[in-house]
Amino acid sequence: MYLFLKLIHVLAVIIFLGNVITGLFWKAHADRTRNVRFIAHTMDGIIRSDRWFTIPGVVVITVAGILGAIQVGLPILGTGWILWSLIAFGLSGIAFAVRVAPLQKEIRALASNADDASFDWALYRSKSLRWELWGLFATITPLIAVVLMVIKRPA
Repeated sequence: MYLFLKLIHVLAVIIFLGNVITGLFWKAHADRTRNVRFIAHTMDGIIRSDRWFTIPGVVVITVAGILGAIQVGLPILGTGWILWSLIAFGLSGIAFAVRVAPLQKEIRALASNADDASFDWALYRSKSLRWELWGLFATITPLIAVVLMVIKRPA
């Protein structure tokens, strides 16, 4: 059972991080076009992919990881690499929920309600820069969790 949970956990991490990093790529790609409709479409896709992959990934990563640790008798809060990984992952989730997701919706609304001629590029750039910074934080923190879990000392 432990190996199955570990496999599910690792696959969920791959899908989660792949989706998050791919979203950053597509947002940068859309920005380079300076096409407001394409930017709105891209933000809609990022929001949808979060709904389909990122959020379920968080649930699967957390449940499979905790159940796997319990399966082999590791104390969740008493094992440093698990505790700090949960903290890093939790900080990522908080950043996503409080900053990234609201900014995504604001950016999508801004781009959806304008055309290339009337688009407020200064406001867009301001929101976009905040999204990039918070998104970077929300991406680096789970990467820290991956590093902690991979370089841990054997039990």
